[in-house]
Amino acid sequence: MKKDENNIKSGFVFKNYEEPNQSPFDKLFEIFKELITHTSGDFEEAIDWLRQLDKEYELTTNEYSIDDFIEDLKNKGYIREEITPNGPGMAITAKTERAIRQQALNQIFGKLKKSVSGNHTTKYQGTGDEHTGEFRSFNYGDPLEKISMTESLRNAHINHGAGDFKMTEDDLVVEETHHKSQMSTVLMIDISHSMILYGEDRITPAKKVAMALAELITTRYPKDTLDILVFGNDAWAISIADLPYLQVGPYHTNTVAGLQLAMDLLRRKRNTNKQIFIITDGKPSCIRERDGTYYKNSVGLDPYVVDKCYNMAQQARKLHIPITTFMIAKDPYLEKFVREFTQANHGKAFFTGLKGLGEMIFEDYEANRKKRIKG
Repeated sequence: MKKDENNIKSGFVFKNYEEPNQSPFDKLFEIFKELITHTSGDFEEAIDWLRQLDKEYELTTNEYSIDDFIEDLKNKGYIREEITPNGPGMAITAKTERAIRQQALNQIFGKLKKSVSGNHTTKYQGTGDEHTGEFRSFNYGDPLEKISMTESLRNAHINHGAGDFKMTEDDLVVEETHHKSQMSTVLMIDISHSMILYGEDRITPAKKVAMALAELITTRYPKDTLDILVFGNDAWAISIADLPYLQVGPYHTNTVAGLQLAMDLLRRKRNTNKQIFIITDGKPSCIRERDGTYYKNSVGLDPYVVDKCYNMAQQARKLHIPITTFMIAKDPYLEKFVREFTQANHGKAFFTGLKGLGEMIFEDYEANRKKRIKG
């Protein structure tokens, strides 16, 4: 029997993984962006680390050295010469800051997927403007433009066959949609000394999340607003451009000051949807009194400080501003405080380590911005 040479079935070809072809500059630049984040924008320290990694892992060749890489950074506009207190030096440019934010977005949002932790879906479905990918039967009164013709035709073929094609109302399906509203978000980052204690760098992941969230909002949701503030003994707002240079200080944790500033920022926003995200690893331990002095107590949970926090949570609740707390430390007495704080606000709380922090914040942001918060 002669084989039909034209009837060749397609299939899959399996082969060993081959790393994408990158130029020597691109390979080093990926590592450099990570190092410059860890060094809080210190170019010289990042290059020192890069040279040490080169010695250990042979990142460069005789044809392309670290010095060549630095020259390319300069020529491509990623670094510039500047005068420092220690003399002439190099500093990163706004182009590098943008590249770092984009890398953070890719690292966090690029691998975002539905999971048990942090997967919050809105309860509002119906006539909206953001597709969910889920379908339901057509009901009388549904807008005709919401009918999914592809799925409806598929149902007609399945239900009636292709020979005598017909379509009935029972074949029609409508794609579910979510309401999508503008969102004003304030992200509070704890920069108290405990964020680098106990042998764990907690501030760098917090910075990455902030940079990725900023990049997402400015590129994908330009009508949304994001304000970023840091809180230690006091609280102050920082710009997106400041994020790569953010460092922990010898501070206590004045959560009340952070909440006061966050609510002041949100009062000025016209958007209906407003929310506060808090990234912290410690208990509130500081209050600034009216006379300008500081009341500090790092031993246990001070009732005076804690009650002030509860009052702020209740004030935010009256303003219809939900607070979501991401506690990146696990201590039973701290968890108890966060639960009571969350209950006072009717907000949400996540008790998590550093792993998965970005995915949880992004999923919660995406879910919250689809809700309509009644004023």
